[in-house]
Formats: sequence, C-alpha cells, structure tokens
Amino acid sequence: MTTPSLDKAPLGEPPPGKPIFGKIALIGIGLIGGSIALAARRAGLARTIVAATRRAETAETANQLKLVDHCGTDLAAACEDADLVIVCTPVGSCGEATRAIAPSLKPGCIVSDVGSVKQAVIDAMAPHLPAHVHFVPAHPVAGTENSGPTAGFAELFDGRWCILTPLPGSDAAATDKLEAFWRGLGSEVERLDPADHDRILAITSHLPHLIAYTIVGTADDLAGHLNSEVLRFAAGGFRDFTRIAASDPTMWRDVFLNNREAVLEVLARFQEDLFYLQRAIRWGEGDKLFDLFTRTREIRRALIHLHQA
Repeated sequence: MTTPSLDKAPLGEPPPGKPIFGKIALIGIGLIGGSIALAARRAGLARTIVAATRRAETAETANQLKLVDHCGTDLAAACEDADLVIVCTPVGSCGEATRAIAPSLKPGCIVSDVGSVKQAVIDAMAPHLPAHVHFVPAHPVAGTENSGPTAGFAELFDGRWCILTPLPGSDAAATDKLEAFWRGLGSEVERLDPADHDRILAITSHLPHLIAYTIVGTADDLAGHLNSEVLRFAAGGFRDFTRIAASDPTMWRDVFLNNREAVLEVLARFQEDLFYLQRAIRWGEGDKLFDLFTRTREIRRALIHLHQA
C-alpha cells in the first residue's frame, strides 16, 4: 500500500507538562480515533501522535485536518516505536488489524482498543499479540451519530465514562498508565469484567440502537405516500430516534454480531415488557401505565443527578 504524499506542517510540541507517552499510534482515524488525537494533543499526553487507515482518502483527510502528526496507510509502519497503540476500527476488523501490526510492536508497548463489545474483541485480538506487549482493552462510552475523521472533536470524552477490561494477569502498571491516559482525555474511568461489560452495554447502548433502527425503519415502511409528512411532522421522540439510527451502519452491524448472546437476552426481556404494555393498553389498565411511566421518569432524574444526561 502507498502512503499519500503530504507536505503538512507538524503539529508542534504538546502543551507544557510531562507527556504520559512518547509516541501514540492510532489504527483507524474516524470519530473516536480523531477525537483521541485531538484530546491527547490538547492535554499534552504524547510527544508524537500518528495514525494509519486502510483508505488513502481517509488518510489524506486526516492530514489535511492536521488531526495527527502524520497519517498513512501502512498499519504496521505506524506502530513502529509506539508506546501506546489503540485500535480504533469497527469491532469486526480488530482482529485483522492486530494481526497486521503485531510484528511492529516493540517490547513494553501497551495495546488497547475502543470497541463497545469486549469479549469478542479480546478473543479476536489476543491471539495475534506477542508476549512482550501489554494488552488492556478499553471502551470509551462516548460518541455521536457522525463518523469519519471530520467528526472528531477534543471534547468528546469530557465527563464521559471509559471502561477498562484488563485481563487476568494484566500488568498493573500498564493498566494504571492507560487509566491515567483516559483521565487525561477528560474521561471518568471504571474497570469491569469483559462479560459484565457486554451485558451492561447490551441494555444501555446496544438495545436502544436496535430499537431506534427498528422504529425508524417501521415508520419508513408504513408511511407510504405519507412519507414526506412523517418527516415534516416528526415529533421530538421520533427525531431522537432518527439521530441514533443515523449512526455508522458498519460499526453497529459488527456490534450486534459480536455481542449477540447478551443482545438477544435483553431483547427477549424487552419483548416480554412490550407484551405487558400491549395488554395494559388493550384493557385500559391506566394504573399499570402510570406506574411504569413514573418509575422511568425517576431514572431520567437519576441520570441528570449523575451528570450523564
């Protein structure tokens, strides 16, 4: 693969303060990768930040935006001498990306990811990693419906959670160092077991996206000749669903396929709850509806109290 010929000026030295890493390599430079680069530069967390992506057009855009010191298309070359490598591809591509970069990883390098599924990503990445590196999976619980390098912004992680899922026997110092990095990006950090992470995210993130895709698709199917009017008179709730349903289709296809057991489990529970509501509406059981709506209203208030709204 060829690297685009670019004459962009380097981004210069990071702000004053001692960087946590000398060189960071980002494999993938979309919304998350670009935001990591910008937030790390803002906080002075690295002396050098590079990236690599399979598509020359994406690399060209990243360089034009000066998201990193350099972005090319050779994944392995980008990782040479890197102290931290973060795989920022869709979860279905993490294994192949790791296989490509493995020969270039130096001893002591920390390797991480940003996937919203953890066990499947661990299973895909770990077999390719040499014994002399430290693998610390991670998931920044942050994002927007936009994708690509133009979507990144430095404030994406401010006040948001990043979940680390270190493996049994993981190097404690490496895990602590990655936690310090994510805190430097603006995140709150928690550590979870990978299986617990996948069950929690199935209900808090994956199922809501599945519902949004379904509702917007159903509205499109049912509207027929009223399609333009559906869009014209879309209420606030529907507009919120369309925002979620505009998320990157490749990323979310991979999420559902790689967290299928947890998603199917919560989907079955959700279907039971839908049947409960269906019966309550059919038989005019307003007290059941009122009780549920009151309980869910309190959850919203709790989210606001926790600054997660």
